Amino acid sequence: MSFQLTPKRLMTICGIFFGVVLVPVIVVSLFTGAVPFTAREVWNAIFGTEGLARVILFELRLPRIVLALLVGAALSMSGACFQALLRNALADPYVLGVSSGAALGVMLALVWMPNSVSMQPVMGLAGALATTGVVYLMGFRHGRLMSHSLLLAGVVSASFLSAVIVFLMTAMNSRDLRSITYWLMGDLSYSTGVPLGLVVGAVIAGGALAYLQASSLNVMLMGEQEAAALGVDVARVKLFTYLAASALTAVAVASAGSIGFIGLLVPHLMRMIFGNDYRILLPTSALGGAVVLVVADTLARTVAAPTELPVGAVTAVAGAPLFIYLLRRSADA
Repeated sequence: MSFQLTPKRLMTICGIFFGVVLVPVIVVSLFTGAVPFTAREVWNAIFGTEGLARVILFELRLPRIVLALLVGAALSMSGACFQALLRNALADPYVLGVSSGAALGVMLALVWMPNSVSMQPVMGLAGALATTGVVYLMGFRHGRLMSHSLLLAGVVSASFLSAVIVFLMTAMNSRDLRSITYWLMGDLSYSTGVPLGLVVGAVIAGGALAYLQASSLNVMLMGEQEAAALGVDVARVKLFTYLAASALTAVAVASAGSIGFIGLLVPHLMRMIFGNDYRILLPTSALGGAVVLVVADTLARTVAAPTELPVGAVTAVAGAPLFIYLLRRSADA
């Protein structure tokens, strides 16, 4: 008997994932850090006296965990969308250079409009969309997308954009230079000032727009011509999905910098567990990305405590070997 997805089953899958995996990870992250807490200290901080524990939990760790949840979900859904559109398991905002494009847009906003926080995600979106278009055109050969051309285009674009970002950094004063450098490596402890509420709204909107295309993305996995023959408006689906994926990448980069391989690692793991149905893959990728980034940030805060590592370095340690494995497997196929 074939599996029939219903809203109740989808909610059950996500609810189990949330309760069994995500909630324990959040609790452990709250307790863990350069200053570890016992259960009694956390209880007193929540329900009892004011003190250092309350400040650390509610003004430092909890907002950082919420940001990690949002950024991880955004990058994972973005990666899943790019993989569907490009029909390439190696597609990822970081690998394709889309994160670098968004970072350049945010940097331009910081240089040109330092007092306009709301323009940072907007400029990031513009940079992400422009980079996506350039990489797509560079990877299109002989009437179809070539996997290796696409990846090479992403690497070249990321290198060029990184050079432009370095040039812009020379115009900054020394006080801001160190913070910007850590942000570019992916660091949840540095904030460009983007309000958390704006990040929440953007991730919800981008995720909803992507999920509305889920059924069509399932059909497009067979190929664009086959999908069009089955009645899918391919141009509309591609437009909305590219917009959603770029917006999710832009808000993630604007708030936390360039964090690599989340969009590659998590969708691949979710496919292994739940299959290729994007109606399940997108929400589970969002939850999985949230889990992975909270775990990575907890490690970044504790491995070299009291010094903090950029969370992007932690995700790269896990993601780079997987990327090499997938690249070798695609070359052998």
